Amino acid sequence: MQGRSDPLVAPTLPRLARAAAERFGATAAVEDGPLRLSFAELWSAGLDAARSLLACGVAPGDRIAIWAPNIAEWIVAAIGAHATGGVLVPLNTRFKGAEAGWVLRKSGARVLFTVGEFLGTRYVDLLAREDLPDLARVVTLRGDAPGATPWDEFLALGARISEAEALARAEAVSPSDLSDLLFTSGTTGKPKGVMTEHGQNLRVFASWSGILGLREGDRYLVVNPFFHSFGYKAGWVASLLRGATVLPQAVFDASAVLERIEKDRISFLPGPPTLYQSILASPDREKRDLSSLRLAATGAAVVPVELVQRMRSDLGFETVVTAYGLTESCGVVTMCRPGDDPQTIATTSGRPIPDVEVRCVDRDGRELPRGEPGEVVVRGYNVMRGYFGDEEATREAIDAEGWLHTGDVGVMDACGNLRITDRIKDMFIVGGFNCYPAEIEGLLHGLPGVAQVAVVGVPDERLGEVGMAFVVPAPEARLTPDAVIGWCRENMANYKVPRRVAVVDALPMNASGKVLRFVLREQARPERPALD
Repeated sequence: MQGRSDPLVAPTLPRLARAAAERFGATAAVEDGPLRLSFAELWSAGLDAARSLLACGVAPGDRIAIWAPNIAEWIVAAIGAHATGGVLVPLNTRFKGAEAGWVLRKSGARVLFTVGEFLGTRYVDLLAREDLPDLARVVTLRGDAPGATPWDEFLALGARISEAEALARAEAVSPSDLSDLLFTSGTTGKPKGVMTEHGQNLRVFASWSGILGLREGDRYLVVNPFFHSFGYKAGWVASLLRGATVLPQAVFDASAVLERIEKDRISFLPGPPTLYQSILASPDREKRDLSSLRLAATGAAVVPVELVQRMRSDLGFETVVTAYGLTESCGVVTMCRPGDDPQTIATTSGRPIPDVEVRCVDRDGRELPRGEPGEVVVRGYNVMRGYFGDEEATREAIDAEGWLHTGDVGVMDACGNLRITDRIKDMFIVGGFNCYPAEIEGLLHGLPGVAQVAVVGVPDERLGEVGMAFVVPAPEARLTPDAVIGWCRENMANYKVPRRVAVVDALPMNASGKVLRFVLREQARPERPALD
């Protein structure tokens, strides 16, 4: 296999996994409680999963979904999916049945890997009422579920497929083949599947991990969920590139994370600013030995300068970087560099990664002088192929010259550092999760008695931002804030649930009937306790 001795030049994800097995061999690749896999064992397990998928009739280009928390089997299933030429479709573990069902239908997923239960949720049960005509098999990575194939039984199916056949399929995967569809919500209110390729993802995260300084022997506690590009691509894929050991963390708890840092000698701990703030505020922090910590990467929200300073002084990180990216850019556009001062790290998202162009432009697409705010546009190898099954949305996002229009407003300083100042699309971020008002509003219209609704992001001390819903009841309807929030908790992922609700007589609108969201943000400004 050409180039397989060096994972940094591996052109596809299955070749990367095989190259990592050859390069790092018996070194620990994944440590998940009692389940421990070396790089060689991880590749072997992934190939076994591929053999079973081939036995199920999976063809190149078929979509294979994973709806599960951060566990070792998630990585094995993903490697198996990639080795068949399949396209990975990760599902958010916070989704309710209707949300997951929509993604499964839109993607046409043929196989779903899930778990019997996670945090009291039985995912297969949530899909009981969903029409999923393309879904041929459900496999439980751990636990059991009605109608699903347990993991051990699934792996046994691969006995009828030779290793040589599976290797040949893996070899046939091309760098230009789709590696995944990551669904991101949009202003239309419906999630869109972002299509990215093997080659571009590997190139992005070879660059990202090199700039960061991730290296062989690092012990990487992956708290970011695998269903997100950060936990998946900047997580275990980057670890395969560099020979780092992945330690999956299914649920964030500050005390548990502090215990693992000490016990497992964690050296790399990325996450949103709220993660580090929670650790710094934990009463257990001073009881733990944190001397193993070396690298931190953060972003996805406002980063106070004091936080960067305390991450270095109180938590002992040698390197702290912030970055900016979006799913449509394989997850990375700009990065700070090791050695940048705390002010640069906290107030900017750094400079473009190599061979990627970034501009701030006016409404006519003209580049603005440094220091003037404009829409952030991106061009380069990291830009997605497009939205799955949605050519119109793709044309709206990527112009004729190849520039990806992010919908974010930013300012570039004289040194080329980008600072994000606003969001054209009204998106807000709750604890690191992107929330889109149109999607939440669409879900809220399913609540009986709702005539109109508008959602805006409002500041929150703990989460950075939370949603606030302004609800106009239908005639004769009786809605209360508590009732609305209660319904939302039952029908949407918890990060989307508005923490505050105002029941109002009318929404402020302009002459053309468009809701004036800036007026709603002004109305939301008085301090009121957010509902958890």
